[in-house]
Amino acid sequence: MKYNPHSYQRFAADFIIENPVSALLLDMGLGKTSITLTAINELIYDRFEVRRVLVIAPLRVARSTWSAEIEKWDHLKSLRYSIVVGTASERREALSKPADIYIINRENVEWLAGEAAPDFDMLVIDELSSFKNHQTKRFKALFKMRPKFKRVVGLTGTPCPNGLMDLFAEFKLLDMGQRLGRFIGQYRNAYFQPDKRNGQVIFSYKPLPDAENRIYEKISDITVSMKAAEYLKMPELISNAFTVWLSDEETAEYNALKKELFLEQDGQEITAANAAALSNKLVQMANGAVYSDNGTVTEIHARKLDALEDIIESMNGKPLLVAYWFRHDCERICSRLQKLKIPFSKLDTDESIRQWNAGEIPVALIHPASAGHGLNLQAGGSTLVWFGLTWSLELYLQTVARLWRQGQTAGQVVVLHLVAQGTIDEKILRAISDKDDTQAALIEAVKAEIGGE
Repeated sequence: MKYNPHSYQRFAADFIIENPVSALLLDMGLGKTSITLTAINELIYDRFEVRRVLVIAPLRVARSTWSAEIEKWDHLKSLRYSIVVGTASERREALSKPADIYIINRENVEWLAGEAAPDFDMLVIDELSSFKNHQTKRFKALFKMRPKFKRVVGLTGTPCPNGLMDLFAEFKLLDMGQRLGRFIGQYRNAYFQPDKRNGQVIFSYKPLPDAENRIYEKISDITVSMKAAEYLKMPELISNAFTVWLSDEETAEYNALKKELFLEQDGQEITAANAAALSNKLVQMANGAVYSDNGTVTEIHARKLDALEDIIESMNGKPLLVAYWFRHDCERICSRLQKLKIPFSKLDTDESIRQWNAGEIPVALIHPASAGHGLNLQAGGSTLVWFGLTWSLELYLQTVARLWRQGQTAGQVVVLHLVAQGTIDEKILRAISDKDDTQAALIEAVKAEIGGE
């Protein structure tokens, strides 16, 4: 297929070529893979500046997306690739093949660091945000390898899913700490101040009033950002809360269980670790059921199931995608749909995804963790219901982007959030919005000044 790039795609490819270190904050659907491959092709075959490229990507993307893009476009036909996944012996065999591009999944970065791999002179990190934690073995292994690469490209649509603190590790990988510092303490002291603490023990930090602008200024020379809605004809995104009300008895049970959870802390300070556990329980209760200590499920209410039933009825046969978080939520939804004799399927196989996109599944259930990169669901429907919410902005945005993306033929994509009034649901929805505001500010601050098409 002939490649006819948009002006923003040409701009982004040139940015990679002209900058040995570059961060491309490309929104979902903007063609980051074809952009990067176009730059690689020129660097290898026109400029002779690069010989071998290492691409690190999520497993699904490593297996198929990069190779599919190479084979899709006529101008990339000279690029040779090797997919370094599978067993250790399969990976070693793939590394030994002559190729221009070696594609490996991020889970095997630590393994690669210990192998006698070929010399790479360019690194591409697909989904840079998966290296946001500088303490992981994955990060440390890649950082140890980093000096070997004379060119580095970081790609992501969600640069700071949990706030500005995420940027430290990501940009340290890119520029070896030149812009934001080599040490996390140095970064914190420069741009953050203690937030929640107990005496000398600090549990969290918040940005200083001028932190965002100073951080953006520091990284702007190697960073370009683009949002899909500004460059593609995207459908309108409508996002609403669908409030469900608990009865007095159900509210009392929720509050009693919440009180019991906090009483179990026995006056201990709430840390990040136990706060996550507490939140997990409260989210379950808001959804209507909770796991007990022995693994059994205690049902508190069926309000969200009733609301989901009402939404399905109002769809009048139009397909509906339902995102769930807990296994017992999925089981309860399936049980209700079976009782109503409504055809449904979990989207957990290639065949179920094909059936959804073919319009053969009225109600499809999906877990956000499986709705990641490279999964296209826009052909099957345009309405998403969040049965249970997630704190992860990255997973949230990725799930929404399965429907709200280029190729969606509906004029609108509707995202409904089932929110139990007076529960932690309200805080999660607010937190997601706040995190997105932070990220949007980053993207806006370093946005490329590109003229119209």
